[in-house]
Amino acid sequence: MEEQQLAAARERLLQLRKEVLLEVNESLAAAKELGQDGVADIGDMSANTYHRDVLLNLNEVQRQKIRDIDAALERVGLGKYGICLRCEEQIEPRRMQVRPFSRYCIDCKTEIEKFGE
Repeated sequence: MEEQQLAAARERLLQLRKEVLLEVNESLAAAKELGQDGVADIGDMSANTYHRDVLLNLNEVQRQKIRDIDAALERVGLGKYGICLRCEEQIEPRRMQVRPFSRYCIDCKTEIEKFGE
C-alpha cells in the first residue's frame, strides 16, 4: 500500500476511533441515568436493569471495536495494514473501505468462523 493510502487509512481509523469513544461515553451516561428519576416500582426496576445491561453489553462491543481499531493503527505503523494476518495476502480494498480495521480477507475470515480457529 502506498504512503498516501496508509496516511488516509490512518486518518480514517483515528476518526472512527473518536466516534466510537463518543458512543461509549454516551452509552455510559445513559446507563447511569436509568433509574435515577425517582422512586420506581418493581416493573420499572426490572426494565431499567434490562436496559442498563443492554447498554453495558453494547459498551463492551464498542470497546472491542476500539481494540480492533488500535490494532489496525499498529499495522499501519508497521506497514502491514491491509494484509491478511492468516494468509498474508492483500485484503480487497472494498473490504477495507467497508471495515477499515479488518484483520483477515473474506476467505480466511469465513474459514475462521466456520472452523473456529
